Amino acid sequence: MTGSRDAAGLQDEARRRWSARLALAAAAVAMVLLLVVGGLKSIALLVAGLAALALAIAGLWWALTHRGARRLLALGLAAGAVVAVFTGYALVNLLWVVLTTLGLWAVAVSAGRVALASGHKGPTEYPAGPVARPFLIMNPRSGGGKVGRFGLAEKARALGAEVVLLDPDHHQDVAALARQAVADGADLLGVAGGDGTQALVAGVAAEHGLPFLVISAGTRNHFAMDLGLDRTDPSTCLDAFTDGVELRIDLGLIGDRVFVNNASFGTYAAVVQSPAYRDDKVRTVLEMLPDLLTHQRGPRLTLRAAGTVVEAPQAVLVSNNPYAPGDAGGLGRRPRMDTGALGVLGVKVDTAAEAVGLLMGGAQSAGLTAVAAREVTVDADAAEIPVGVDGEALTLPTPVVCRIRPGALRVRVPRHRPGVPQARPPMDWRRLRRIAFPPHGTTG
Repeated sequence: MTGSRDAAGLQDEARRRWSARLALAAAAVAMVLLLVVGGLKSIALLVAGLAALALAIAGLWWALTHRGARRLLALGLAAGAVVAVFTGYALVNLLWVVLTTLGLWAVAVSAGRVALASGHKGPTEYPAGPVARPFLIMNPRSGGGKVGRFGLAEKARALGAEVVLLDPDHHQDVAALARQAVADGADLLGVAGGDGTQALVAGVAAEHGLPFLVISAGTRNHFAMDLGLDRTDPSTCLDAFTDGVELRIDLGLIGDRVFVNNASFGTYAAVVQSPAYRDDKVRTVLEMLPDLLTHQRGPRLTLRAAGTVVEAPQAVLVSNNPYAPGDAGGLGRRPRMDTGALGVLGVKVDTAAEAVGLLMGGAQSAGLTAVAAREVTVDADAAEIPVGVDGEALTLPTPVVCRIRPGALRVRVPRHRPGVPQARPPMDWRRLRRIAFPPHGTTG
């Protein structure tokens, strides 16, 4: 066993070393191509490309913050800037140089991140004891009917679980169903449904110290993805009954309500609560954004977290554990869910220049606040504010306080599962050189 682990380690080291060499080689070829073929024009190419990108971002910002003819003019400016710079490249016969250089840089960055990845280390796995009376709640409508399509109810019952199918035509209190099941002797709770339903039942499971089973039958299944579960075949989640382990993960709290993914405040939360949003999403967004982004409509928020105060952000995202670098948009990729901290993202952009800085500067932009905290407070100049909690639209009184409950939930998962997507490490060219050409007797 030790020998096989050593061999695997050597193979991984070799893979990382050659990936680092490929990254360095692709970057070097890109620079040589640009300098040799482009000559002095290469500097003009770079400046023109960056200027066009900045102008396009500014145009998009103006389009989002205006209506009517001004919006059309701004969109025309954004598109025109991109078309103009590529037309200019073509006229001087350097378009192929630019496109090839961009392709080489894409290869360099991709290979570099493979080399820099240190491997994902998930939560500690604990033995899963036997259960006698598992209780599962399933939503037949979730994920376009995955419960029926994969025969989840029948398969769960064959494994000894009691299954309750929610009535699509009548609202049912899933937390109350779970509490009644616990009172009747259930020793495991589980859900096949969306993340909002998962959170409600997870709160009951944590309250009673019971294991919780996640079945990836929702539409996006962010929670299931971060647990490493198979989102293409939710029936594999039932393997946790026959060959399962337990993870101890954190839960987020917004007031007294549990959330497993995130709580969003500001622009997005306000838009999704509009009565017109369900009927015409695009038109509603375009109609509401100008006033929301320029603070002419909606509450003015104040974010407080980890000693940081952000006045009047347009958007705030509080997540149950921080998102990975590069996945700050709420895509559901959290490398760990047992760090004992909330992830906090605040976006404040008031001008086109700040929008350019945010999109071109990334995490270093002054318009983006990213911190980790045990407690977060979102206040406002209104008595209550719209909040999106795990995809559910709510209205909550201010101030809204979010907290973390470390290790509060016992999640039962299959021993063998696809795993969490590898977090994208930031590019570090010096470290890449050390990995590609390590000093004698050392590794990267």
